[in-house]
Amino acid sequence: MAENKTENVVWHNTSVNRDARIQVLGQKSAVLWFTGLSGSGKSTIANALEARLNKSGKLSYLLDGDNVRLGLSSDLGFSETDRKENNRRVAHVARLLWDANVLTLVSFISPFREEREFSRRLIGSDFLEIFVDTPMAICENRDPKGLYAKARKGEIAQFTGISSPYEPPDHPEITLHSDKESLDESVDRVMTLLKERGYL
Repeated sequence: MAENKTENVVWHNTSVNRDARIQVLGQKSAVLWFTGLSGSGKSTIANALEARLNKSGKLSYLLDGDNVRLGLSSDLGFSETDRKENNRRVAHVARLLWDANVLTLVSFISPFREEREFSRRLIGSDFLEIFVDTPMAICENRDPKGLYAKARKGEIAQFTGISSPYEPPDHPEITLHSDKESLDESVDRVMTLLKERGYL
């Protein structure tokens, strides 16, 4: 029987907790989870939002899908099993940043509802799902990395939207439309959500 690797591991509470960090930093953390197809505008919006937060004096960090795969998840491929593991790792990193009281932005395709719901359960009420709902045709027309073209030629297996499904959120906290809104308008809408929820 395989050894349970977490059997003898116990979570240790530290002397300084999130409430203490809230007092020091003067802000309250949240995890803003951007999901959508490749080319939908997730990373562009998240990057612009982080710049806005930084300019307003808020501590934030952006976990970008490609950046994570270059390091933390460099051992993973794009099978359904590997995608789920990638999501699990990112969710736990996001939770650690949330506990550090950092406004954490996650820009991941994260195509499966089950994995996004896992992240929501892990983080709790401070998990804000942001669906960047951009039509496939527009995402494919943008194709900033040339990935759709490669997927259509069969050069990329398990590509979301082509050979692997994308399951849109049922009840996101907010839905953005990068094909109908300007970048500033999308960022403004997320900033408004953060203000309404008491994070700013």
